[in-house]
Amino acid sequence: MTSTDGGRGTDRRDLFRAGAAVLLLGTAGCASSAKKPAAMASSSSPPAETGTPTPTPTPTPLPNPPLWQPGPGEIQPDVKRRAVELVAALGAWPPGGQGVAAARARVAALGLPPALADQAGPLAPPASEASLEVIDAQYGGILADSASVLVVCRQWTRRPDGGVAEGGTTVDVRLSRAEPRWTVTDLHPGEPGPAAAAPSALVAEVLAQPRIELPPEAVADLRSGSVHDSVLGAMLRLAGPYTLSVSVVRTGHPLNVFGTTRPSDHPPGRAFDVWRIDGRPVVDPGTPRQLVESFMRDAAAAGSYNVGGPVVVAGGVGNQFFTDDTHHDHVHVGFTG
Repeated sequence: MTSTDGGRGTDRRDLFRAGAAVLLLGTAGCASSAKKPAAMASSSSPPAETGTPTPTPTPTPLPNPPLWQPGPGEIQPDVKRRAVELVAALGAWPPGGQGVAAARARVAALGLPPALADQAGPLAPPASEASLEVIDAQYGGILADSASVLVVCRQWTRRPDGGVAEGGTTVDVRLSRAEPRWTVTDLHPGEPGPAAAAPSALVAEVLAQPRIELPPEAVADLRSGSVHDSVLGAMLRLAGPYTLSVSVVRTGHPLNVFGTTRPSDHPPGRAFDVWRIDGRPVVDPGTPRQLVESFMRDAAAAGSYNVGGPVVVAGGVGNQFFTDDTHHDHVHVGFTG
């Protein structure tokens, strides 16, 4: 005999199972159709852009060579030091220090006439920052109360794009005796002019010769096509037995032999000066005098009619060899037209 209570119990169990199944099915349907809010985006999604610009790379620092100082053997070393200080003040400045007004202030800080800044010319190109190396400072002339110092420079400037441009010039600095220090009266920066359309074979050979060291102004002189073949040929001949460091070729040198009205052989491109032989400065007393004399004799053998230096050289034709205070710091090699 079947119990009626047992039948009702079975019906309740079946009803419970059916209801649970419906509930689970509904829950699964809700989960599958739900959309995540925007704020709940996957952690792998890229962050939203904020509009912040990418930081500008730090520009390459300009070279910062030490200031040139006169070494042993110099005549009137403070005269050269005075000239170099002025050229460095005009040819180097920190970021934002460009312009004539800032240059005048730097000159005034040296106790020199601020108006000298107006004569800087190519030494003060339009750049936001500049640094300077003085390769050599040699006399263009030295007398009792006046002097010419040829300051041979290499310069680096900041381009508008942040890059670095390299150049240089040679400045004829004129000074007069004063107390407590000599003062500067004038500046004459060299301006070699534009390069020729194509360098001659001799110019190309000199520029490619590693035993001939040329400062920026001398390189520009050669590229301008205004240097005589006699000069180029002598440089190449001397580069056989020697390494020669040239200071001045054409521009940057006084037009006349200092203290005279006699034209110099440099401006017409018929002379060059050498301040170092085989890495040894001509002015240094430690440089063997035999090396300097040998170089002077070989310069004469290369065709120079007028060789000046710090030592007395016997022989030669006429006044082929000479020495004086102006040429105690370099060897001058001159040629006729």
